[in-house]
Amino acid sequence: MPGADEPAPMNVRALIVDDEADIRELLSLTLSRMGLVTDAAESEFEARRLLQKHHYDVCLTDMRLPDGDGLALLEYTSRFWPQMPVAVITAFGSAENAVAALKAGAFDYLPKPVQVNQLRALVKSALKLSEDKDAAPVSSAPVTDVPVEHALLGESATMRQARQMIDRLARSQAPIHVSGESGCGKELAAKLIHQKSVRHERPFVPVNCGALPENLVESEFFGYRKGAFTGADSERGGFFQAADGGTLFLDEVAELPLLMQVKLLRAIQEKRVRKVGSPQEDPVDVRVISATHKDLAEEVKAGRFRQDLFYRLNVIELKMPALRDMPEDIGLLAREFLRRRGAQDGTRVPALSGAALRALEDYPFPGNVRELENVLERALALCSGGEISRDDLQLKPVAVDAPDIRGLPLEDYLATLERQAILEALEKTRFNRTAAARILGISFRQLRYRMERLGIE
Repeated sequence: MPGADEPAPMNVRALIVDDEADIRELLSLTLSRMGLVTDAAESEFEARRLLQKHHYDVCLTDMRLPDGDGLALLEYTSRFWPQMPVAVITAFGSAENAVAALKAGAFDYLPKPVQVNQLRALVKSALKLSEDKDAAPVSSAPVTDVPVEHALLGESATMRQARQMIDRLARSQAPIHVSGESGCGKELAAKLIHQKSVRHERPFVPVNCGALPENLVESEFFGYRKGAFTGADSERGGFFQAADGGTLFLDEVAELPLLMQVKLLRAIQEKRVRKVGSPQEDPVDVRVISATHKDLAEEVKAGRFRQDLFYRLNVIELKMPALRDMPEDIGLLAREFLRRRGAQDGTRVPALSGAALRALEDYPFPGNVRELENVLERALALCSGGEISRDDLQLKPVAVDAPDIRGLPLEDYLATLERQAILEALEKTRFNRTAAARILGISFRQLRYRMERLGIE
C-alpha cells in the first residue's frame, strides 16, 4: 500500500462529489499527490453521469448536495457498484449524519474541516479494500485464514449467520457493538472482524473497561504529557495511540464512568485525542468495536449510559449466539477443545463417551463456551480411564417440571422458561413443529433438540 507521498498504482481513479469548489480543489490536489486520477462533480446528477462513464476505485461525497444528498448517492452506488468504497464528508459536529451514512453502508466518514492526514489514511484504507474486491465471496464456512483455536467454530444456522455478518462488517469502517451473554465469544468475534479487515496489519488493542481505576481512565485512553500529574515522569501514549491505524476493542463498555463517556464520544466523532496535560489534540485513525453483556438500551434508560454515545457505538450490532441456541455444535466444540488440549500437552487425551456427549447437549450452559471449556477441563482432571464418562462432567441436573420457578438456580429457571415458551408455541400452532420453530425464531432442528432435552413429547 503506498505511503502518504508514494504514488498509487496506475489507473486508480477517485470520484469527488461536493458543491464547494475549495473542498473539491483540496480533495483533488491531495489525491493527485497520492497518484490517483480524480474526477470532480458538484451535484448528484453530475456524479451519476460520471459513474456511468468511468470506473472508480473510491468515491468521496458531501452529505449535502444542491440536488440531493450523500445518502441518496450512497444508495445508488450500493445498488450498482457495491464493491466501490464510498466515504461521506460531514459538517462539523453533525454526528447524526455520520451515523446515518455508516448505517446506510458508507465505508467511513470525514468531518469538516477536512484534515489532510485523515483524508490520506481514509483513502489508503479504501484503496486497500478495493484491491480485495476480487477476493472470494462471503462464505458461511468457518474462518480458515486464522488458527483454528481462534476461529468461530460451528455448523449451526446461528453460527453460520454470525460468520457471514463478520465477513460483511470487515469491509466497513463503521463502529460495531457486539452483544451477547458472557462467555459467548464477543472478543473473538471482534478479533476476526479486525483480522479480515484492511486494518489487519495494524494493532488490535483490547481494553477491559471494567478493570480500569476511575481516576486513571482518561490517561489510560488518551495518554499523558510529562509532568501532567504526580508520577508522570515521561510522556506516554494511551490506548488510542497504541491502536492507531488498527482496531480498539472496548470490552464491557457499559462500565465506563459518565465523564469518560463524554470524552470518548468526542474522540470517536472528531478522530482526535488530547493527552492529559497537552494543549493540543492529535489525530488518530482508529476503528472502535465495543461489547458488553449488559443491555445498553436499558442502561441508557436508567441514566447510566449516554444516549449519544450509544448511538455512536451501536451503528451496527453483531449479536453473538448463546451456546444453548446451537446445541448441535456442542460436540464439535468439545472435541476441538480436547484436541487442542492434547496438542498443547503432547499427550493423547480421552474421548467423550456417548453418554457424556448427550449430557453436554442436554445442558443449558448459562456460561456458554467458556463454561463448556471449564467443564471439560474439570472432566480431564477427574477422568481415570481412556474415556470421559457422564459422571466425570459433574453436571448439575436441570429440573424442568418445577411449578414455581421463584428461587430456582439460574439454569433451572432458564430451562423452565424455555419449556413454557416451547409449549405455548406448540399450542398456538396445534403442535405443528415447523410453525412453532418459526414463531420461536429458531430452526426446526434446534426445536427438536430442545424438545428432546426438556422431555417434551
